[in-house]
Amino acid sequence: MPAINSRVLRRSTAALAALPLLTLAACGYGSEAKTDDTAKVAAGAKKTDGLDSVKIGYFPNLTHGTALVGRERGLFQKELGATKAEYATFNAGPSEIEALNSGSIDIGWIGPSPAINGYTKSDGKSLKIIGGSASGGVKLVVNPKKITSLKDVKGKKIATPQLGNTQDVAFLNWAAEQGWKVDPQSGKGDVTVVRSDNKVTPDAFKSGSVDGAWVPEPTASKLVSEGGKVLLDESSLWPGNKFVITNIIVRQAFLKEHPKAVEAVLRASVEANKWINANPEQAKQAANKQLADDSGKALPAQVLDPAWKSVRFTDDPLAASLDSEAAHAVKAGLLAKPDLKGIYDLTILNKVLKAEGERPVDAAGLGTS
Repeated sequence: MPAINSRVLRRSTAALAALPLLTLAACGYGSEAKTDDTAKVAAGAKKTDGLDSVKIGYFPNLTHGTALVGRERGLFQKELGATKAEYATFNAGPSEIEALNSGSIDIGWIGPSPAINGYTKSDGKSLKIIGGSASGGVKLVVNPKKITSLKDVKGKKIATPQLGNTQDVAFLNWAAEQGWKVDPQSGKGDVTVVRSDNKVTPDAFKSGSVDGAWVPEPTASKLVSEGGKVLLDESSLWPGNKFVITNIIVRQAFLKEHPKAVEAVLRASVEANKWINANPEQAKQAANKQLADDSGKALPAQVLDPAWKSVRFTDDPLAASLDSEAAHAVKAGLLAKPDLKGIYDLTILNKVLKAEGERPVDAAGLGTS
C-alpha cells in the first residue's frame, strides 16, 4: 500500500469504522440464526460436505432480493439436501462482517463497501467475494419545491445513510465532479451532507430538515411516495447502467474446507436470479413475503413496485465497478488506497454458470490467481 500522510490515514481509519456501509433501510440487528422450516428436504437427501448446517446472512431489503427469494422458495434448502439452511438477518455491514469473522455465519449477501472494508482490515484473510447478486437501486430524490435541476443541489442539504458508506461515497464523488467542494468528514461545503439512517430519512424529508437524499431502495421510493421527485438515478452514471450494490461473500476457511456447500448455495443463488428475471411480478411478491416474515411488515405497493423495478439481479459481481467505488472513496479522502488483489474467487460460480450454459463472469483483475 502506498505511503499516505498521517492526516489522511487518521481520516481513512475513521471512515473505515463507518464503511461497513450500506445501511439499506433494513430491519433487524443480527437476528438469531434460525432453520428454514418451510423448505422440504427431499427423501433420501444426504448432508452436503458432511455439514449439519450452513449459516447464511443477508439484509431484509429489496437489494438483497436474491437471498429473499431464494429463501422464500426454499432453493437454498433444496440444494443443501439434508444439511440445514440457517439464516441470520442484519441491518448494517459491520454486524454482518463481525458475524462472518466469528463464524456465526458462513456465507452472506452484503454491499461493496463492507466487503472492501472487511477484506482490507484483515489484510486479505477474512473473506472472498464469490458471486454477484444485484445492481442499481440507488437514486437522488429531492423536494421539487426546493430543487428543480441538478445545479439547484448546490447549497442544499442532502442526506446519505452513513459517513463513508456506499451511497455517501457516491454522492461525494458526484458532487466533486460538479466542481463543488465538500469536507468529507463534516459534510460541510458547497453542499451540506447530512448522514441520516435510512429509517429516519423519510421523516427528515417530510419535516424539511433535508432537501433531498442519495439513498438506496426502498428508501428512495418511500421518499417519492411522500412527494419527492427522482432527480438522478445513479445507474445513469455507470457504464452500461450497471454497478454493484450487493455481492455474495464467504469466510475463506469455509470456502477452503467446504467447497461443495459453497457450490450448493451458489447454485441456489443462480437459480433464484434466473427465476426472478423470468418472473418479475411473482418474484416481487415472493421477496415482499419474505421481507414481511423477516421484518414484520411488508412494503406497500406504491413503494414496492417502483423500488423493485430499479434493482437488477445478476450473477455478475460487476468487479470493475467495485474497484471504481474504492477509488472514489480514496479520492474523497475517506479511504487509504486498498490492495484489492485477490478479493474475488469466482471459480465455483463460473463452474455453476458453465453447467447452466451461461457465460463466465470476470474479476476485473482482482481475482484469486
